[in-house]
Amino acid sequence: MGVQGLCSLIEANSQIYQDVCFRDSRLVIDGSNLYHWLYFGSGLDQNHGGEYAAFEDLIGKFVKALQDCRIEPYVVLDGGTDITDKKLDTLRSRAEDRIRRAQVAAEKGGKEDIIPPLANKVFKQTLARLEVPVAQCFGEADREIAALASEWKCPVLSSDSDFYIFDLPGGLLPIRHFQWEAGGRNGSWRESFIRCKSYTTSSFCTLFNIQQQVLPVFAAMAGNDYVKLQELTSRWARSAPAGSRSAGRLEELLRWLKSFQRPREAVEAALRLMGDLSRQREAEVLQGLSLGTEEYQLPPSDLKQFFTDGTAPHLLPEAVGLVPDWARLPLTQGRLTSDMLDVLLLKRVRLGVMVDHGSLPSAHLTSRPLRQVMYGLLLGGGRRLRVEESDREGLRLGSCMVRPALRGVAEQLKLDSLDKAAHSLCLRVFLEALGVKPIRLSGLPPHLRLPVAVTCYWMWEASPPPDRSLLQALMLGLVTGETQRESAGSSAPRSMKTHCRQRLDLDVVHAYNQWQACMKDSMHLNQLLGCPLPEPHIAWLYQGPLVHQLVDTLMGGTTPELLLNRNSTSIQLYRALLAAVLQPQETTAASAAGKRGKPPQPLDDLTGRLQQLFLLDEDEEELTARARSAARAEEDPGWQLVSVRTRFRAKDRGHRAKNPEPANKNKRKDWS
Repeated sequence: MGVQGLCSLIEANSQIYQDVCFRDSRLVIDGSNLYHWLYFGSGLDQNHGGEYAAFEDLIGKFVKALQDCRIEPYVVLDGGTDITDKKLDTLRSRAEDRIRRAQVAAEKGGKEDIIPPLANKVFKQTLARLEVPVAQCFGEADREIAALASEWKCPVLSSDSDFYIFDLPGGLLPIRHFQWEAGGRNGSWRESFIRCKSYTTSSFCTLFNIQQQVLPVFAAMAGNDYVKLQELTSRWARSAPAGSRSAGRLEELLRWLKSFQRPREAVEAALRLMGDLSRQREAEVLQGLSLGTEEYQLPPSDLKQFFTDGTAPHLLPEAVGLVPDWARLPLTQGRLTSDMLDVLLLKRVRLGVMVDHGSLPSAHLTSRPLRQVMYGLLLGGGRRLRVEESDREGLRLGSCMVRPALRGVAEQLKLDSLDKAAHSLCLRVFLEALGVKPIRLSGLPPHLRLPVAVTCYWMWEASPPPDRSLLQALMLGLVTGETQRESAGSSAPRSMKTHCRQRLDLDVVHAYNQWQACMKDSMHLNQLLGCPLPEPHIAWLYQGPLVHQLVDTLMGGTTPELLLNRNSTSIQLYRALLAAVLQPQETTAASAAGKRGKPPQPLDDLTGRLQQLFLLDEDEEELTARARSAARAEEDPGWQLVSVRTRFRAKDRGHRAKNPEPANKNKRKDWS
């Protein structure tokens, strides 16, 4: 739930903490809290769409710092939205605040703590690669984190104020005091440790002289998501010293609670303070305080068995019969998005806030047809079914009722048996949703097929249509990431190291936000279908500042070959990716449904689309060869990779041998 002002109160009374040299222990980590803290505290880009490779590197360094101190991390992530809707008003308020902050960042260029769209994916993928145990809860993670840490008698790492209330035998390590980068060594044994501060509820209760069993009542009265207690909170707010209303209000409440030995006494006294209440209001307050205090009573841990033997936790009672049994384990492992739970249980989804062009429609609209396919697979295709999407409308939070889409080959799939569906059928459903045929992807490395398919969809569906420099910069970014990935994370070539300008080009921001939204929703759909296409390494797909600078450079007349330092391997991969994206669009039921209701495109837009059909540095003979090769690959159900590099090397050598000067001219050709 969170207790507003509690962190500030404790920081103002820092004697409550104990200095610790932490090592040789399990550590339960509030994962959602950690990845926000790591990203925002690192100085990484927030406004150009993220710096994912650097974020991956930072996560790796954090994990290594723990391992060096023989600390065993167990990361627990939030899952679906609380089905009681007790926090609905709070969630809406936070979303509206993020929209306001995102607009400030877009207009002024400062950092307003808006997490980039794919940062969560990078976090999960990196922890999986490093073999760090991760669990994604079915609901909010706080109680599960506290219950697990309580059973293991180990500390929790978080900055969430709720953990100041839970009775944790191993205490809380506030994340702001966790000096993992500094490190330390202990005496002649040279044992590594991390300097930090430890908090316990017993220290808090001793300092403020209240009974420990009354502490949950304090939290419920101070910040209750079940019932608003303005009659009480306003009383202590008036008593607080000017200039410190939040912390002062809590101190006044703590002074009042000193005289009570049991929670029930405090609740009854609070009711008397509220004066004459109607029976309905009194029952509402009692129920709210009761539910609020119960939030801090810890149940047996469901995650303990998951972490020890891989057994999936039990579903929430409300989810039984709605969430298929096969999905429990991949949901807990984080291999399925928690949005799936919101769709199945609430028929509602909250879409993330991005730093964007505030006067343009939300970037999430571009990928809505992909989400509709996912909704259809989850809920079926009933005419009256709708999913409520909460998203930005201008500079405010709005909502829209979206119809699930279940048509064509997707109708053959049923949610209860989706995990047993044929790979070929799932692949067909996925590619039909994107409007892409296998022939387009047949000559590409397997791990780049999904990003290329998403880029095709983005080129066709984004509004306004991306121009050539946007596509070229995106492809150059993919090639650069691929080069770095193959060289185990070495730095980019010197010509690609650029500093992004201070002022944002919001049209470019909006275009790439649409691409990231398409990538995110495509990955969710791909996961639901059992990953018929290999999941890409997200950290190397997009580097925001670099791609934005590449757009500027390309618009200035620099050719992609020069930016790639005339590296033949990189140029060959760049051309192969570009060729795959710029093939003519296939007409499919899914793409037609996605375009339904859109106004006709102006003639100049249509002309621009036709121009994109002509490929950079490829002649008719090569296009024919590619088409034949792709057709052969489509007949092969295994999609054996055709060697793109060999083909391009042979053609390049032939051009240089026959006529070196025209070959150089071809390198400078642009779109037809």
